[in-house]
Amino acid sequence: PGCVWWGPVCGLSAWRICMEKVVTRVQDKILLKGAGSAPIDLEAYHLQGGYQALQKVVRDLSPEDIIREVLQAGLKGRGGAGFPTGKKWALAAQKKGPKKYVCCNASEGEPGTYKDRLLMRSNPHQLLEGVAIAAIAIGADEAYIFLKQKFLREYDILCRAVEEATRAGYLGDLILGSSFNLRIHIFQGPDLYIAGEETAMLEAIEGRPAQPKQKPPFYPIQHGLFGKPTLVNNAETLCSVPHIIRRGAQWFSRVGDPKSAGTMLFSVTGEVNHPGIFELPLGTPLRELIFDCAGGMRDGRRFKAVFPGGPSQRLLLEEDLDTPLEYEAMKQRGSGLGTGAIIVLSEQICMVHVALYFARFFMRETCGQCPPCKLGTIHMVQLLEKIEQGKGSLKDLGALEQIFKLIWGRGYCDLINSSVRSVESTLTHFRSEYEEHIQEQSCRFQDKGDFTALLEPEGLLTGGKGSTWEAHS
Repeated sequence: PGCVWWGPVCGLSAWRICMEKVVTRVQDKILLKGAGSAPIDLEAYHLQGGYQALQKVVRDLSPEDIIREVLQAGLKGRGGAGFPTGKKWALAAQKKGPKKYVCCNASEGEPGTYKDRLLMRSNPHQLLEGVAIAAIAIGADEAYIFLKQKFLREYDILCRAVEEATRAGYLGDLILGSSFNLRIHIFQGPDLYIAGEETAMLEAIEGRPAQPKQKPPFYPIQHGLFGKPTLVNNAETLCSVPHIIRRGAQWFSRVGDPKSAGTMLFSVTGEVNHPGIFELPLGTPLRELIFDCAGGMRDGRRFKAVFPGGPSQRLLLEEDLDTPLEYEAMKQRGSGLGTGAIIVLSEQICMVHVALYFARFFMRETCGQCPPCKLGTIHMVQLLEKIEQGKGSLKDLGALEQIFKLIWGRGYCDLINSSVRSVESTLTHFRSEYEEHIQEQSCRFQDKGDFTALLEPEGLLTGGKGSTWEAHS
């Protein structure tokens, strides 16, 4: 299958390599169709069939019809959990009451994740149309798109798009002459990873600290924003909706894997030749994404491991490279797709260093309200620092494993489990490296480099000088 690439390219030789792989299968371009350095405005979106789905919803479909179409399409949430979108919409629609909300979670904060920002920068109306269809389906007249405060460009682009759509009659009162009303707020939330957790996001919108709430009883569909039933979907999930309504559930269900329909955006970073954001049919082998689309390992290095869904998911090894990028297949390998953050590591990377890097991230980003999470992440970092500095003992490995067992599942959200997965999987698969640090009291990986730079390649979202965006085979 083809993939769509958006990312920096280094030099003319890379451009030639890309052009040699170009295919003309337009069906491969769905979410990133027409993506470029400037956002697609309303006129350009119309030329792509933009807002035809909303017109169809308003004129021809009942809320039940909309939900049935999304269910039959097989769309699953792209925010990490992979929950069937139509099922979530059906639950929200069943809730009775005069007021409901739709909240779009665009607060991506996991290291190596960039897909939602690209979607907002390149095609904001695609997202607005998806939000509007979701609101009509569940009976909501108000919606929020939740961004981080630092997403200034995305905020400006979305605000302009909302103004355009409102003037054109796609938002506001009596949408397209119907009885439907919808007001969309673009909300700038705190620059915190934890703010992306759905209940923490709702707390932030209501003006309180972004701290997760216990589930149950605080499921957003039951007790959400301002105490009202609230549908929460990821930005990429909602961007898929207009295409399903316009082209049909049967069409969408044929794209990708029978168990996981459609395409998904993957942010590939780490030690690859062409880091970028790729749109691929679900079910594509992991190997194809890394070695064909992203150009393989940089500088001729040997592949070592990959986080297929960011550090919140467990590592996969070379023997796992033929695993399909699909929810159930990843689950069977003990990992997950998460938000599609593919972090590729070579044999020259120290896994203790990697574990410490991500452990520090989760320690910084915990909200601190759950003692096992706050204290457990601190203790993990202390032990890893001790081992990396050559001051550890074999007892410290046992202490780490004890922490994994003690804190797993003992928080209000999944951050506590994510902190365990990233460290535990490095220890499970690369225990010899930990033991070597302890026995040799040093690290043989002398060139650790700037790991942050690997996760944040220059020009990834802007395309950078000499960038391209094409479909590859």
